[in-house]
Amino acid sequence: MPSDSVVAGPVPAGPAGPAPASVSRVDVTGAAADMLRHLGATHGPLMFHQSGGCCDGSSPMCYPVGMFRTGGSDVHLGTLSVDGIDPVEVYMSRSQFEYWKYTHLTIDIVDGRGSGFSIEAPEGKRFLIRSRMLDEGELSALGLVTRGAVL
Repeated sequence: MPSDSVVAGPVPAGPAGPAPASVSRVDVTGAAADMLRHLGATHGPLMFHQSGGCCDGSSPMCYPVGMFRTGGSDVHLGTLSVDGIDPVEVYMSRSQFEYWKYTHLTIDIVDGRGSGFSIEAPEGKRFLIRSRMLDEGELSALGLVTRGAVL
């Protein structure tokens, strides 16, 4: 489950504009936060991009800030606040976001090496996504429900 020391920021990706600060699309488990602290001490500020299927399937890829370029075709899902390191921004391609926009993502870490370019691979670990559907309150706050109909 998500760590108490980890908070994801609001998401400006909903059709109705920015989400309230109490609603997030992304979080991180305590174990993943520990790995981020370790990686941050080694590599400096970090960011995630949720892979769209290349390399390691659909895994969250962790990079030092500046090593992966985001642009207009990416959606900022949120910013993870992990004690002891700089905020970690999380992105996903806009086309993939259309499939995932009703989902809350939690970044976790497990044993094993992924086949992508994410910087945790040499540690013998890999990040993965655990997901759940957004509840009605979250959908409404994100502008994804109008008069009882999911958009």
